[in-house]
Amino acid sequence: MEKKFTKLIGTSKSAFDQYVINGDIQLREARLIPILKPGDEMALTSVFLTSIRLIKEFRKMILSASKIPSNGKIFVYTEVTFPDNQDSRVDGLLLVVKGGIIKDAAIFEMKNGHNELEQDQIDRYIKLARSFNIPNLITVSNQFVSDPTQFPINIKFPKSISVYHFSWSYLLTLAHILLFDNDTNIEDTDQVEIMQEVVHYLESPKSGVLGFNRMKPGWKEVIEKINSGTRLKASDSDVDQTIQSWQQEEKDMALILSRKLGVFVNSGEVKYKGNLKARLENDKKKLITEFTLNSVLKVNNAISPIDITAFFKKRSIEMSVKLTAPQNKTIRGQLSWLSQQFQKCEKKSEKLYSKIHSEILVEIRFKGKINLERVSIESLNSIYPELKDKEVKEFNIIFIKDFGKGFASVSKFVDIIEQMLVDYYRGIIQYLVKWEKPAPKIKENSVPQIEQAQKAEGILIDE
Repeated sequence: MEKKFTKLIGTSKSAFDQYVINGDIQLREARLIPILKPGDEMALTSVFLTSIRLIKEFRKMILSASKIPSNGKIFVYTEVTFPDNQDSRVDGLLLVVKGGIIKDAAIFEMKNGHNELEQDQIDRYIKLARSFNIPNLITVSNQFVSDPTQFPINIKFPKSISVYHFSWSYLLTLAHILLFDNDTNIEDTDQVEIMQEVVHYLESPKSGVLGFNRMKPGWKEVIEKINSGTRLKASDSDVDQTIQSWQQEEKDMALILSRKLGVFVNSGEVKYKGNLKARLENDKKKLITEFTLNSVLKVNNAISPIDITAFFKKRSIEMSVKLTAPQNKTIRGQLSWLSQQFQKCEKKSEKLYSKIHSEILVEIRFKGKINLERVSIESLNSIYPELKDKEVKEFNIIFIKDFGKGFASVSKFVDIIEQMLVDYYRGIIQYLVKWEKPAPKIKENSVPQIEQAQKAEGILIDE
């Protein structure tokens, strides 16, 4: 009597193959060149899953982000249907096989274009995963989240299933980073060419891979309510849409900067990792009470994280980085040190610097003082007399842009803020240098106090 398929993990790969041959499990092998219409979700799924199998470094990145071990043999399939679940076909299936046994697995739900994940469909996938002991669900769409552990729609998942979400832009960014000349290079030249072809496919307008190019309609509605003095409510759908738009734009900015730098730029605060609901609640409170929203981008080896704040009443954006003031210099020396850094920015990128320097302010933070001083770059050399009795702790380098009517435009807002970020990084941030406390120096002709005392008592004798 033929054994019925009941679970995936722990089943031998040969038994799994036999279930496929018998028709109990129906599937297609994923192909790098699928015989499907370009733009079809299954074509995109097939290309993506095959690239995971073929490109070692890409596979490590994806599986590491999903907490799935990559030290086994990988098998990938599309359009998979399990026994007694003919109406619940999953878009993709990945198996990790070691010693002939299926050790780990993930099912995939894929969306492209403007298609978004649906709760009913995700619920069916979760039920299926529990039924057949499949420990991971991975979703991919053009919806953005700050971290793969967050999920774009509010669903409560069972503890037995690990759920991860990737945007297509995130995956495309990982591919771009692998093709940069850096520490994450793809070793095998043939795999480099495969990655280049995958990137070419994903970047095609027909693939269905979209960047974030417009805020949701609620963005404009919230701005109009704030300007008219209408009270915002936590239950307003416009408020939810505004916050979702801001968080998605935050991630898109991080990905844009990642592709330009060739290193991955993280977004969001660590405390919200894996907890999108808490991030949503915090942003909702800020928007309703302070009429602001905030984001943080972190670039490895940059002088500091990049803070980005939207001021809805002013219709403006502030981006800022922090510089610790040199603690071994006088105030005059500290101001001169910072002024020299701006001179370097101007010398390195004269045209861009002249474009943005009038929108750059320096915020000076003083030790033991709450009050801050904001001055223009040009004022650094003349403000000393006003500050000579204070101790400078830190400089904040702030790029302020008044968006005007563009702030309420769902498409122009995205264009302006993304160009603003690139200009700020290219014209200012990449040239700024941290102050580091110098190493202590040995003082010539100095004798430690304890030695002086010992000599005085005749205990220590000079040689």
